[in-house]
Amino acid sequence: MAPPNDSLNSNLELSLQNIFELSDGKLSVRGIPLLSEVPENVSFSSFSSVFESSDAPPSLLQRVLSLSHKGGFFGFSHENPSDMLINSLGRFTERNFLSIFRFKTWWSTQWVGNSGSDLQVDTQWVLFDVPEIKSYVIIIPIIEGNFRSSLNPGSDGHIHILAESGSTQVKVSGFDSIAYIHVSENPYDLMREAYSAVRVYLNTFRLLEEKAVSNIFDKFGWCTWNAFYLTVNPIGIFHGLKDFDEAGLCTRFLIIDDGWQSINLDGDDPNNDSKNFVLGGVHMNARLHRFDECDKFKKYKGGLLLSPNVPSFDPNNVKALIDKGIELEHVEKELDNENANIAEIESRIKKVKQEIDDLYGSDESIECGSFCCKEEEYGMKAYTRDLRTKFKGLDDIYVWHALCGAWGGVRPGTTHLNAKIVPCILSPTLNKTMQDLAVVKIVKGNIGLVHPDQTYDFYDSMHSHLAKSGITGVKVDVIHTLEYVCEGYGGRVQLAKAYYDGLSKSIIKNFNGTGIISSMQQCNDFFFLGTKEISLGRVGDDFWFQDPNGDPMGIFWLQGVHMIHCSYNSLWMGQMIQPDWDMFQSDHVCAKYHAGSRAICGGPVYLSDHVGSHDFDLIKKLVFPDGTVPCCISFPLPTRDCLFNNPLFDQKTVFKMWNFNKFGAVIGAFNCQGAGWDPKLQVIRGFSESYKPISGSVHVTEVEWDQKKEASYMGKFEEYIVYLNQAEELHFMTHKSEPIKFTIQPSTFELYSFVPITKVSGVSIKFAPIGLTNMFNSGGTIQELEYVESGVKVKVKGGGNFLAYSSECPKKVLLNGFEVSFEWVVDGKLNLNLPWIEEAGGVSDLAIFF
Repeated sequence: MAPPNDSLNSNLELSLQNIFELSDGKLSVRGIPLLSEVPENVSFSSFSSVFESSDAPPSLLQRVLSLSHKGGFFGFSHENPSDMLINSLGRFTERNFLSIFRFKTWWSTQWVGNSGSDLQVDTQWVLFDVPEIKSYVIIIPIIEGNFRSSLNPGSDGHIHILAESGSTQVKVSGFDSIAYIHVSENPYDLMREAYSAVRVYLNTFRLLEEKAVSNIFDKFGWCTWNAFYLTVNPIGIFHGLKDFDEAGLCTRFLIIDDGWQSINLDGDDPNNDSKNFVLGGVHMNARLHRFDECDKFKKYKGGLLLSPNVPSFDPNNVKALIDKGIELEHVEKELDNENANIAEIESRIKKVKQEIDDLYGSDESIECGSFCCKEEEYGMKAYTRDLRTKFKGLDDIYVWHALCGAWGGVRPGTTHLNAKIVPCILSPTLNKTMQDLAVVKIVKGNIGLVHPDQTYDFYDSMHSHLAKSGITGVKVDVIHTLEYVCEGYGGRVQLAKAYYDGLSKSIIKNFNGTGIISSMQQCNDFFFLGTKEISLGRVGDDFWFQDPNGDPMGIFWLQGVHMIHCSYNSLWMGQMIQPDWDMFQSDHVCAKYHAGSRAICGGPVYLSDHVGSHDFDLIKKLVFPDGTVPCCISFPLPTRDCLFNNPLFDQKTVFKMWNFNKFGAVIGAFNCQGAGWDPKLQVIRGFSESYKPISGSVHVTEVEWDQKKEASYMGKFEEYIVYLNQAEELHFMTHKSEPIKFTIQPSTFELYSFVPITKVSGVSIKFAPIGLTNMFNSGGTIQELEYVESGVKVKVKGGGNFLAYSSECPKKVLLNGFEVSFEWVVDGKLNLNLPWIEEAGGVSDLAIFF
């Protein structure tokens, strides 16, 4: 694509001078000082002066160019070249900001403050509130050449930019465009405009709007991780799916998480799997030694699940194994104590390992005794075929793998690939993040890295076998270990490009370009380099059913933290991927709390319950019997009044996030207070003083109606009905009404559905469909809505209680063409019961006449 013409360049340059100006050590936006004490070696360039060409679609390119006067680039120069350059961009104080920073190698979260010194290490972007001009400004550290950048705190209010190649062999002395800055009157427009501009400029990634999304994004599924950890096995999975089936729930996708691969430790026989792993720990040093499934799946005999004598499964045995795995981890941690009695601890370790071996027992029930059998009769292919035969709605089966193969990569000499053990080196910024067992283990064991020239061969060797075996996608995890091993491979940018290119090509060939979930990937170089094809990815840390280090507060405070991770990360990640809020467990003490957030997350809903531990009553508030979900049409983002506050431990802010349904909107209000990042300790910890009831309010104007083209018209209505899902209340609201006030208890929530009230043609009657009140996202059950002469036609999916507001009692109601009874009361509540009709896909046709 050719660059804009000279006259456009001139106009953009002129406009830019009126918005941003860098002079006399000050950066101003529309005349308002943003940064002071900007060093003389810092440069600022307009977008048009740096931009050359783009492979973006014409409509996206034109959109970016039309707004490019609102943004530009920072650069800086040093006298001597280096592989790591740090420089101040200037100073700011007494200006509120929102930022995202990495608190672990793979996970990011939000942080607020009002000074450059309040920033956290490895900040991915910073958003400024500039009320003087009713605007917002964002600074995004990006990629230039072989360098990736981040923002970091400086002293006395300075904001620093750090550019690093990840290799002492790759050095430069300066940059022209190492960070992008953009201004807009709307914070949500700002995120879209800024990341669109970066996409057009870099040409190294694509936006979500440019890509197709995975089939699973609006479906219900089950993941094996918390249910089994590494004890996952074919018979256990079958019994878990059977539980859902017998409860009348169709599982549309299955993720076989870590534990299915052929891995072993360096000291083990290179041709055999290491056995009896339970949790992380030791297996994080294990490496892939072949590309097909491990023995416990390889020995599965076709037809076993279809016979009347399916082997039984004892979930208590798995729980006992997990308990022993946790015990083993705790005992092994005692070895780190300098005063430890090594002999005594090693004796206890040996004892626990033997107990684990005893619990594992034998898997002879699914052995064939030989690997000479026909492929169709044994192994993963036979297994997935039997699962789909038994469970008709199971569309997709994904499996897990690490970006480098296994946690420890690929074992040299065991495959046809050129792999070697590469020492792990953590950058200085990563050494300042929260301690993580996985990082400790991986650094200790190093990574068996496949040469970057062979990445496509590497992934295709795995994926082609999986695709032939009935697997339709992969969950790619442990992504950012790649930056540990980039010293000898041209640095982190070049190594990442090679790996993401190989991965993308394999995904296109084997999984239709969409069969992938990315995870443990929340750093900017993944998004700027790895998202040409990937369109679905995790936006939060793992769902922790308990604090792995103990729970001193006596409550599960990590659950609110999870929601904050997900929604605030969606502000930027959602520009490039469909946000995935991760699984949870329906029998957890905070299960309902999680379910409320997943109901409006706009993405897949999936669980990781132990076999036999499902809370089906709760699940059925989230999921239709056919395994689809009443999904919002976008993903939820924090309301404006939460952007510059701390909803985790400021003791005053209720976390609110907004989203859309087809015919209304929803705001979820969650009390997330009680935990968060401690900059001094560099950990996420409990703040027990914040774990208390919090008061707040909600209003229809907090819905950002103009953020979705198909929703913008709904923001112009005069009146709305507001339905409180948990309180089961109706309220009226206009744009000028007083807000609805509330007090929310710790670890609880309320969902507020805002539905425009419409006057029915031909009669003076007001009407608004709310949907099925037995579902958390009531409004998501409304599929179609049409106002006709003296009536309303509504298509509703699901079974249960349908609620609408009707200012007067209808004359009659038709359900699928037949007149039915209904209940109407003088406050306007119209209720009737809808059946789930399988033949109609669960959709009911309602016709309401006045």
